[in-house]
Amino acid sequence: MSAEKSGPSIWCVADGRAGILNQTLALAAALGEPERAAKLAHIRSSAHRDAPLILQPKGWQLMLRPDLWPAPLSALPDDQRNQMKAPWPDIWIAAGRRSIPYSRLVKKLSAGATLVVQTQNPRVGLSGFDLVIPPEHDGVVSAPNVFPIIGPPVWFTNARIADAQARFAALKAAPGQKVLVSIGGDSKNHRMSDANIAAIEGAIRRLAEGRTFWITVSRRTPEHARVRFRRLASTLKAAVFWENEERDGPNPYVAFLSMCDVALVTCESANMIADPAFFGKPVYLLKLDGGSPRFDKLHQGFIAQGAARWFTGSLQTWNYDPIREAARAAEEIVKRVLKLHPHA
Repeated sequence: MSAEKSGPSIWCVADGRAGILNQTLALAAALGEPERAAKLAHIRSSAHRDAPLILQPKGWQLMLRPDLWPAPLSALPDDQRNQMKAPWPDIWIAAGRRSIPYSRLVKKLSAGATLVVQTQNPRVGLSGFDLVIPPEHDGVVSAPNVFPIIGPPVWFTNARIADAQARFAALKAAPGQKVLVSIGGDSKNHRMSDANIAAIEGAIRRLAEGRTFWITVSRRTPEHARVRFRRLASTLKAAVFWENEERDGPNPYVAFLSMCDVALVTCESANMIADPAFFGKPVYLLKLDGGSPRFDKLHQGFIAQGAARWFTGSLQTWNYDPIREAARAAEEIVKRVLKLHPHA
């Protein structure tokens, strides 16, 4: 905690998983942009945090629905429980099912002074939150405190983009069309089969002439696929492969996103689709085995906005308005915070 200073205090709350935590950080970053920060500059708080609040409950309560935990604080390790105390923040932004008991608790303990924001579909009663920000494909029912968005909230600040472009300035000189290939892997609804891997590899080889490929893989990418794509990149005249910092140095992902001309993205990751769409880059979806009605709706949402198309073998470019749903959601948060903290 810090001494009282201007601007609302914001706690970003998650269980430590990067994909979950990043949703809260994206909304906080969008709130921090100058045009929104100025609207909230009159607020003063002593509850500012320098780091996200990571809550990792253990024990028998995890078997219960998250709105039925009788004693959420008792499920936390001592160091985490000690951070769950007043002064409460002006804005609480949480993601993930294990944060739900604590969101509900803070709404109660702050006596309504904290605006409690929950991302995703909490799949419990909505009255325990001031604002729920789910992706449209999660199918949350309409309610006064629900603000659906297309895909997950993602945000890249101008400072982060400028830093990435400066650190990886050499990428600008890459020859021909610059193609980002974001490769995920196995998930709850999708599986990366050998046939999928071969199809992606074959497409890159066919399209290699006159293009530079920037290939990234994720934690979910099967090991044999990582090996194949690393080997593929080494055989191309113009290619960069990035897997992790230990093997490949600093992460160029934001530079790739902001400098590429077009992106090829496996279809199982909402975040990986939303990232290039933030920059207004044409997104081609690469099929993996499996699927679900929920992901069908996700894909259709980006296709309907003009951001995405299914990859059928060729590459084109097109223009559309960047999809920056975190900004829309942040504006809704600002509007609700101003009702709690109106200008004097």
